[in-house]
Amino acid sequence: MDWATRVMRVTPSVTLAIDAKAKAMRAAGEDICSFSAGEPDFDTPAHIREAAKTALDQGKTRYGSAAGEPALRQAIATKLNNDNHLPYRAENILVTNGGKQALFNLMLALINPGDEVIIPAPYWVSYPEMVHLASGTPVIVATTPETGYRITPAQLEDAITPKTRLFVLNSPSNPTGMVYTPEEIRELAAVIVRHQLWVVSDEIYEKILYDGAEHLSIGAVSEAAFERTIVCSGFAKAYAMTGWRVGYLAGATDVIKVATKIQSHSTSNVCTFAQYGALAALEGSQACVAEMVAAFRDRRACMYERISEIPRLRCLKPQGAFYLFVDISETGLSSVEFCDRLLEEEKVATIPGKAFGMDDHIRLSYATDLATIEKGLTRLAKFVERL
Repeated sequence: MDWATRVMRVTPSVTLAIDAKAKAMRAAGEDICSFSAGEPDFDTPAHIREAAKTALDQGKTRYGSAAGEPALRQAIATKLNNDNHLPYRAENILVTNGGKQALFNLMLALINPGDEVIIPAPYWVSYPEMVHLASGTPVIVATTPETGYRITPAQLEDAITPKTRLFVLNSPSNPTGMVYTPEEIRELAAVIVRHQLWVVSDEIYEKILYDGAEHLSIGAVSEAAFERTIVCSGFAKAYAMTGWRVGYLAGATDVIKVATKIQSHSTSNVCTFAQYGALAALEGSQACVAEMVAAFRDRRACMYERISEIPRLRCLKPQGAFYLFVDISETGLSSVEFCDRLLEEEKVATIPGKAFGMDDHIRLSYATDLATIEKGLTRLAKFVERL
C-alpha cells in the first residue's frame, strides 16, 4: 500500500504503546509496577462528575457550537484573565478534544510546507509528529541538565532562520518536570518579539507546582508578547479528567477562527455534557487540585529519594508535573533496551527517553500510589545492580 508521505514521516506514540503493553501484561496476571502513565491516578472529583450527570439529565446531548459551549468559553477566558493575566475574551477561545487536538489544530492553521518549528529537547512525544503532519520541519534544540533541560535565549536565537514560524514552549515540562523561571520567560519573550515569531505555550501542567516554583504565561510578559502567543491547555492533568477529552486553545481572534474552521471539518464540537463538567471544574472549589498536588508532592519526594540512592542513575528534582527524567547514560544501555529489559525482567514499566529526543534518559511517572513506587524502585535498583 502506498501511504501518504506525511503519514510515513510520523512514528507511533511510544508512551501509549508501552502503557498498553504494561496493561496487557497486568491483564494476563503479571505483577506490573507501571511508571509509564501520563495521567493522574485519581478519580475525577465528584462535583465535576455530578455537573456532567446533570447536563445529561437536562438533555445537553445535541450538537453544539464547534468552538465550544458559550458558558465554558467565557469561563476559560475569565480563568486566563484572573490566573494568568492574559486579557482574552470568549471569542479568543476554542474548546477542543483535549490539549492534543488544540495543538494539532494550531499546527494545521499556522504551518506551511517547509516552515520550521523550534522544539526544545527533551520534548513531549507528539510535538514533532504534529509538525510533520502539518508538512513542517521540526528544528530540535538539545538542552542539558546544567540548564535544567530549559532552552536558553541564546539557543533560541541561534536556531532561528528565515523559515522559522513557531516556537513550542512547555512549562512545567513533560517529560522533565522542570519549570522556566519568570526571568527566563521574559528573556525568551524578548527573542520571540524581536523576530516576530509565534509561540505556542503548552500550559497543561500549570497547576502542578512544587517548592515555590512560579508559573508565568509568556503572553503576560508584554502586550507585544501577548500578540504573538497562543495558549494550549486543558482539564486532564489538574482535574484528573484525561478521559473526558476537554482542552482549549486561546489566541488572537483570527487564529481561533481558522482553528475553529479546521475543527468544524474534523470532530466538530467537544462532547457537550463533558463541557459542563469542565465548567464545574473551573467554577467550583479548587480544593481538589490542592489535594492531588499534595499527594504528588509526597510521591515525588519518595521517588526522587529512592532514585538518588541508585548508583549510575542521576536526575534533577522536578519542580512541576508528575515525572522524573532519569539519566541512565552510565549504565551503557540505550533507553529502549533499558526499558524493554526492565519490563521483561523486573515487570517495571517506564518510557524510553528516545521518545522525547534524549536516548540516554528514561521517564518515570509518579502518578501512582506510594506502595507501587516503593516496590517498583526496589525492582529498578535490583535491575541496575545486575547490569
